[in-house]
Amino acid sequence: VQLQASGGGLVQAGGSLRLSCAASGRILGTNSMGWYRQVPGKQRELVAARTSGGSTDYSDSVKGRFTISRDNAKNTVYLQMNSLKPEDTAVYYCKANLRIPLGYDIDYWGKGTQVTVSS
Repeated sequence: VQLQASGGGLVQAGGSLRLSCAASGRILGTNSMGWYRQVPGKQRELVAARTSGGSTDYSDSVKGRFTISRDNAKNTVYLQMNSLKPEDTAVYYCKANLRIPLGYDIDYWGKGTQVTVSS
């Protein structure tokens, strides 16, 4: 099982980026999928998450600016980031709770993708 994230980069304040994360491998289903971010010296924090049923959870700092969506058929989660601020600069990680053969639900992390917002 692998999570492949993409879409990070450098953008000016006020700009937009879209992150994607696709789960692949022997997967029977996807439960929650989401995005976390981390800056040096700080703990990794939740940005946004979405369950397979459509419930969402956002960090207060991104509400109204970021939107998480999923394509369940493709086992892919997206994060549309608008009105980016310099404080959004971080390494963004995709996390997914996946059902694998034998019926286990396991958390997987993707490799981080750097998002840098210049002022």
